Amino acid sequence: MTSEQAPRGSGDAWTEPRPTALLVLADGTVLEGQGMGAEGQATGEVCFNTAMTGYQEILTDPSYAGQIITFTFPHIGNVGTNEDDIETVNAAASTGVRGAVLAAPITDPSNWRASRGLDAWLKARGIVGLTGIDTRALTALIREKGMPNAVIAHDPQGRFDIDALRKAAAAIPSMEGVDLVPGVTSAQRFEWGEAGWTFEGGYKKLGSGKRRVVAIDYGAKRNILRLLAEQDCHVIVVPATVTADEIMALKPDGVFLSNGPGDPAATGEYAVPVIREVLDKKVPTFGICLGHQLLGLAIGAKTQKMHQGHHGANHPVKDFTTGKVEITSMNHGFAVDRGTLPNNAEETHVSLFDGSNCGIRLTDRPAFSVQYHPEASPGPQDSHYLFKRFADLIDSAK
Repeated sequence: MTSEQAPRGSGDAWTEPRPTALLVLADGTVLEGQGMGAEGQATGEVCFNTAMTGYQEILTDPSYAGQIITFTFPHIGNVGTNEDDIETVNAAASTGVRGAVLAAPITDPSNWRASRGLDAWLKARGIVGLTGIDTRALTALIREKGMPNAVIAHDPQGRFDIDALRKAAAAIPSMEGVDLVPGVTSAQRFEWGEAGWTFEGGYKKLGSGKRRVVAIDYGAKRNILRLLAEQDCHVIVVPATVTADEIMALKPDGVFLSNGPGDPAATGEYAVPVIREVLDKKVPTFGICLGHQLLGLAIGAKTQKMHQGHHGANHPVKDFTTGKVEITSMNHGFAVDRGTLPNNAEETHVSLFDGSNCGIRLTDRPAFSVQYHPEASPGPQDSHYLFKRFADLIDSAK
């Protein structure tokens, strides 16, 4: 037994393992652990995610740009990573995730679909990681004090200037007022042709559908586009800076407003006028996550920063249009303020965790949206019906 392995009281010297990664919060709190993934340091807002599966989909969701994700489930990395479970539209692109915090060390992958381990995958994608801290304690801190800004740092030699890291953490600007969409949106227009996954052949390829849908990409997830395609939609993806004239020139039967990161009020500076024009032309419109918030802003409502946000795959939501409760996947730090909704907006969904708004529909125009992620990936499939609801809205408008 080496001195590093010897227990206290054995007569041999005890050597504490040197921390090779730190999470330094804006209030000066320093959490020590072991590094994984990319070396170096990154800054971001720390949130916690309660999902028990789908870590690769979470880490490639563009809605997490600018954030450091703490996984509350202790065993992350067990099934490795693969080339299919990536949610960025451009599989090679960075999603803007700044870091990952885990409780337990990453084990070797044990799954027939795995092509490499999580540690190597994080290195390749430039995501700084840390293991070996009490993620439940960090989660409790976030629930009590809100989502803190932080610096995550990884040095295999354990060389850290803690004073400098504390100063860097304290200087990180708030997420409020920050437009993160430019870093995750598509650079140019393209057509989407991929549908759902099958055991036999992976993701299916589809031809042109009968419903022509223009999807505005504020940081869209691939599975959203797949489920639109599954509803016999010919999906045309356009950048977030698209104009209303460019959208209408594509002769859409419907317009989709995607998920995305950052403060919706900041993105709304250029997105809201476009959405208003689309609504005025009474084109059927469906929004998810950031798209929901932007639709709310377009009709005159306001958005607000949440204390701890909603991040996970186990959030109960009630659909007032059916009276049913569904378990949903969520990822958002802002919400529509229901008290500011105009008379032509009906609240359709509400969170059963905290009562926050989770869906609206307009009574004078063919448009609706939800705050959560009905496409899941990861998460339950309770909410897939919303894609058919959009297809039916298009058909009724025709």
